[in-house]
Amino acid sequence: MGKTRELVLCGLFAALMAVGANVSPFLMIGGIPVTLQLMFAIVAGGVLGSRVGAKAMLVYVALGLIGTPVFAQFKGGPSSILSPTFGFVLSFIVVAFIVGMILTRNRTFQGYVMAGIAAILFNYIIGTNFMYLALTLWADAPSGFSYTVAWGWMVAYLPLDVIVTGVSMVVLQRLYKLAPFRNVRPSFHK
Repeated sequence: MGKTRELVLCGLFAALMAVGANVSPFLMIGGIPVTLQLMFAIVAGGVLGSRVGAKAMLVYVALGLIGTPVFAQFKGGPSSILSPTFGFVLSFIVVAFIVGMILTRNRTFQGYVMAGIAAILFNYIIGTNFMYLALTLWADAPSGFSYTVAWGWMVAYLPLDVIVTGVSMVVLQRLYKLAPFRNVRPSFHK
């Protein structure tokens, strides 16, 4: 992938992440706010490959940390690191890398399933553990908060994340069939 194309695609996916982070005021399902960040991280990894997909997510995180209001609720700045949900933002870098790595090697049905499961696992492991640490070390944890409670909170989001991940995989399959992406062979070796 040429440097100019890589730069443009990183910017595009960083912008998509910013939009995806801020659809939650408009998308609520069963009282649960929906963001499309996980979907865009998965699609970035699947379309761009692990290296460039992770780079695009890194651009998104860097933009937010320097103060651009790209995080959820149009927030940004270095203080975002202290937010209990910042671990989920960091997980998108890993999600894009892992999805890209898996789908570069295996674009079968099993590959998509493995990539989807890995995306949710890494998103939850990194995000929930960061949230637990934040709430116990520097943020105000609610009364009775524990590691089990932190994971219990995630149960409400799991069905929605499974659906979003499934939609992401369908989107990826359709994108691979489009002419601009048909001959794209994402590489994680560069």
